[in-house]
Order: sequence, then C-alpha cells, then structure tokens
Amino acid sequence: MKNLRDIDVDNKKVLVRVDFNVPLTNDLEVEDDFRIISHLPTIKYLKENNAKIILISHLGKPKGKELGSSLKPIASKLEEISSYEVKFAEDALGEKALKAINELQTGEILLLENLRFYPEEEENNSEFAASLARQADIFVEDAFSTCHREHASIVGIPKFIDAYPGFLLEKEIKALDNALLKAERPLVTLIGGAKIITKTGVIENFLKKADAVLLGGLIANTVLELKELYGEEKLKDKEVFEAIKNINFNDPKLIVPIDGVISKDSYSRVGSVDTIKEGEDIADIGPETINYYKEIIKKAKTIIWNGPMGKIESEVFSKGTLEIAEAIAKTGNYSVVGGGETIDFINNKKMAPGFSFISSGGGAMLEYISGKKLPGIEALEKHYGRQN
Repeated sequence: MKNLRDIDVDNKKVLVRVDFNVPLTNDLEVEDDFRIISHLPTIKYLKENNAKIILISHLGKPKGKELGSSLKPIASKLEEISSYEVKFAEDALGEKALKAINELQTGEILLLENLRFYPEEEENNSEFAASLARQADIFVEDAFSTCHREHASIVGIPKFIDAYPGFLLEKEIKALDNALLKAERPLVTLIGGAKIITKTGVIENFLKKADAVLLGGLIANTVLELKELYGEEKLKDKEVFEAIKNINFNDPKLIVPIDGVISKDSYSRVGSVDTIKEGEDIADIGPETINYYKEIIKKAKTIIWNGPMGKIESEVFSKGTLEIAEAIAKTGNYSVVGGGETIDFINNKKMAPGFSFISSGGGAMLEYISGKKLPGIEALEKHYGRQN
C-alpha cells in the first residue's frame, strides 16, 4: 500500500484522522499530551510538503455540543508543542468549517471541532462521511487507536476519497507485527486491568503463541475465582463465564498470582491467594508473585504488556505494576506496551525510554494482538485499488 511519501500532497487539502482524545483537567487544560505528540511526524511531513492540513478527531462521549468536550484546548496544546500556528473551526461541517478550510494556505494547519458533537459519527452515517470527504482531496488515517471502531470518520471516508496510512498508523502496525510475527523467544505476555471480557481473545491468542502469559489485576482475580483458588469465592457472573469458558485455564503457560496485597475498606495485608476472607479483595500482586514474574521477564526476549497489575489509582496498590515496569525496562529487550492506564502510569513515572514501543492504542491494540482485523485498516485496504 502506498503511503504519504509516495504521493504528491503539494497544495492539496489533506484530511487527517488523528486521535486527540486526551484527558483534560477541570480547567480544560490538556493533562497528558502523549497522543498529540504521537501524531507530530505526520503533521510535520505534510506541513513541510506544502499540504493544507485539516485535522479531525473525537474527544470524550459528549451528548450534543458540550463546552467541556470541545477540541479548542487541543488546538492550543498542539500549537504549543509543535511551535506551529494551529487554526480552529467551531464545527466539523457547515459554513464555519468550509470557510476555514477554503482560507487555508499551503503548510497551514486547521483542527475541526469534535466529531462526536454529531451523532452521525458513531452511527457510521454514510452521508456524514461523504460530507467530511468532500472537504478535502486526500484522506490520511493516522489514528491506530480508533481503528477498531466502525465510525464514519474511520471506515466511511475511504469510500469517497483516496485514502492512505499516516506515519503513526504504519509505526503501530510495524511494532506490533514485530512482536507478534517476528518475536525472538521466549515471548512473554502480561495482561492486566479490569475487564476480562475485552481481553479474552488476547489470552486465547497468546496461549497459542507465547511462551508465558502472566495475569494481573481484576483479570487475574477472575481467573483465580474460576479455578476456585480465590478464597471461598466462586465465579457467579454468567456473562464473564460465557466469554472465558473456552480458555484452557490449566495450560501451564497461563500463570496467575500466588499472593497479593489483600484489602478490605481501609485495611490491607499481604497473603497467599487462598487466605482471602469474605469481603476481602486482591488489590495488587504480592511480593512472591512479583519476584516470580520478574524471573520470567528476565529470561524473555520479547515482551508484550497491556494492563496494570493492581489498582494503580491508589499509590498503596501500585508497587506490583511499578516493579514489573522496572523489570521490563531493565531487560533491554524488545518490549511493546499499551493500554491507557498502563501508558499513563509509565509516563507519570518517566519510564517511557525503557520500552521499545509504547502503543497509542488501548482497545485497538488488544483487538490487533488478539488476531482480529481492524475495520479502519480494512477500510484502507478495501478501497486502495481505486488509487492505482
């Protein structure tokens, strides 16, 4: 598939799907600019090659036009970190957007307002996608992190306009493919976080591909419940049971915690998983598990990590995630990490340089590494033939 380097963007209106869905403070200031920075190579290339750059993104889950979900603060932040002037249009479609687009000069950057102010975006409305496409000459998909969604700006626009991958999208796919298809062995996968239903496919896929699958967080707790090792608890959630019933939890490659930081209200203690009493919960992996996991990580040549090992929103329960992050960074071997909570944690601890690649995708990364085709990437491939 051709990429930006293969096409002429000079004086062309280039519509770029980015992911500026970043956390904002109560004062509507950008709290974490990781995703914004990730798109700079694509934006910089288009600017230096005299394109008229039109950026589109969503932010949050607004119900109609909400001030707290406007992309205007993102325009200011992009301007600050790129040192480029960034114009802003208060709509994504209509007279204001069209006027701002038509006034663009070569090399200028315009950010349109939140796509999710329009319900047609999430409905994957064809006319909405066509209207967005009519505002440009070329479409660039650079938001890997949204490619698992069948929304108008992701799968609809390539039906109406020549479409190409951006540099971030290419980088994400290459990094994940290197970890999945060209992995040096041993390949170790760490899966944590809260929602086991969303990570069932990942666990299944890596039990076939990896040399070890280490679990943490509520996902590990759920598996311990299923194996009836979680105190006196039994797995009662039928939806979860249906989702995970095909996984072989007796596979020796599937490794669960042997101890944890066990909590109840404001009280916490360290104990083995079979000492949990009624009302208690495992809030973090324990010291024995940390050491066990670190020994496995030390021998790994390729590491894929998605999801924290405990309830990292509390400093008391973040030790497991911190020590695992430090262990991965120390190996110096190929490591890919993804998932919003995990990335935020690593960035806050200033540990990003210790990892080979930090994925901007949470759900998209999960679906990709579980072996699923992402609709956004399929849309590019499906309509690519029109460009030859």
